[in-house]
Amino acid sequence: MVTVVDVTLIALLAGAATGIGALPILVTGRVSHRLYDGALGLAAGIMVGAAVFALVVPGLELGTLPEVTGGLLVGGGFLLAANWAIPHAHMLFGGSNGDEFPESSPVEAVDDDLRQAVLIGSSITIHNVPEGLAIGIAFASGFEEVGIALAGAIAVQNVPDGFAMAVPASQTGLSKAKTILYTTLSGAVPEPIAAAAGFALVAVVTGIFPVAAGFAAGAMMAVVFRELIPESHSHGYADTATITFILGFGIMVGVDVGLAV
Repeated sequence: MVTVVDVTLIALLAGAATGIGALPILVTGRVSHRLYDGALGLAAGIMVGAAVFALVVPGLELGTLPEVTGGLLVGGGFLLAANWAIPHAHMLFGGSNGDEFPESSPVEAVDDDLRQAVLIGSSITIHNVPEGLAIGIAFASGFEEVGIALAGAIAVQNVPDGFAMAVPASQTGLSKAKTILYTTLSGAVPEPIAAAAGFALVAVVTGIFPVAAGFAAGAMMAVVFRELIPESHSHGYADTATITFILGFGIMVGVDVGLAV
């Protein structure tokens, strides 16, 4: 039987994937915009598929339409409220055009770069809360295969998030090792805490799964449409992002069929 410790460790691994996104700073400051936008589109498609198949559908099977729909609305509203209330920055770099992200420039405004890195770290934290909740909710409700699929999807999405934080952080004068460490912690700290909270909530409050699943799905969808899709269209490669979005959603269709969720 899966315990809260198991769920916390799984969410920790998914959250720590932000550190993978920071690794390119070890070798280069140039990353293809097409590749970056495609990765965001893929992550967005996987996240929407995960929200639909791993949360909304099981929620409807175990609860009522008003419960799930109400959870969706509250979850989306929560994400938008958090975006408004918590200072953060959107993960946009290199302008709207161009083939690559620029090399790190000489440090001329360390305070501005540090503020940008902190704000983006706050943005990643906002995103990881509903994601962690979703993992915890799935495992606590007995959907272990769903929980594992969610964790994998979230780990994929965390990689470009980590890159977006690492770029400005690397320009503040921080060593590369510290930049990777802090980027990893930005996902590895909030996600397991939220997963443990989601697991405990469903385990303690009987019958809350339909509402909780809707809440997590609504927050995840809000992240996709508020953050990932606009970012993936910001460098002139919207077609690439659209194709990879469909591919990501298709991957989750295959996972749904394979696991018979």
